[in-house]
Amino acid sequence: MKNPYFGRLLTAMVTPFNADGSVNYKNAADLADWLIAHGSDGLVVCGSTGEAATMTLEERLELFHVILERVNKRVPVVVGAGSNCTADTVKMVKLAEEAGVDGVLIVGPYYNKPTQEGFYQHFAAVAKATMLPIIVYNVPGRTGSNIAPATVARLAADFKNIVAIKEAAGNVGQVNELFTVLPEDFTIYSGDDIELLPFMSVGATGLISVLSNCGGEMLQEIMQAYEDGRVKEAARLNTKMVPLAKAMFMETNPIPVKAATTMVTGIDCGDPRLPLTSLGAEHKEQLAAMLKEYGLMK
Repeated sequence: MKNPYFGRLLTAMVTPFNADGSVNYKNAADLADWLIAHGSDGLVVCGSTGEAATMTLEERLELFHVILERVNKRVPVVVGAGSNCTADTVKMVKLAEEAGVDGVLIVGPYYNKPTQEGFYQHFAAVAKATMLPIIVYNVPGRTGSNIAPATVARLAADFKNIVAIKEAAGNVGQVNELFTVLPEDFTIYSGDDIELLPFMSVGATGLISVLSNCGGEMLQEIMQAYEDGRVKEAARLNTKMVPLAKAMFMETNPIPVKAATTMVTGIDCGDPRLPLTSLGAEHKEQLAAMLKEYGLMK
């Protein structure tokens, strides 16, 4: 099994919406092209950044088909298929598999706050229901509970199609523990742009990124420098990247990155769906100034 499994840099794609709030499928496909041309080794469709929580099942499936057709196997297409209901997650994964996706990202159940045994049984049920490779997504800041490294190790040992974790707990020590207890070929993806270099230093080999919607090449540059052993250069590049990555969270994700992606790519990504709102005027001005400073827009 290769490591990183789906490539080094996966972009958690924003979902473009029209002015009336409907999904703009053409712009989504155009954005997929742009991302592939600007550093993305793979795409994650309908994750948190893609606003899957406010999309209907029909919209999500249509978006899967549109992106798969446009990408045409140039890079892996991974789709968000998780929910806080195991039965619904299994249903969504089966539909994603029928659509022809390359893998699924499954978030730890939110709101319910499962025990570690509950986490294990949830992911076990998904793994048994599909042949697709699965990325476990640990994001306690959104779900309210943490998937322990021992639980991930147990899943990796029992199910060969659980191949990676997107680790977004913001805890370097936890990544080190994951690296210690997981097989060598199991991929640890950083789930936070700002944690990329610290996480790589203790075993992560890739990134599932928000910033790469508009700045993928700088992230690739950091990872390449680190992998080449140019550690001080990687640190210098990382120091430059972090303020921009933080700016993508000046309001709730994906509010800022949707605005930034529109500015940088020229592809209109629209406003987020309620209950998220458009980026405030002051923040939009600050973000535009930063993007110009970084040379990402004129």
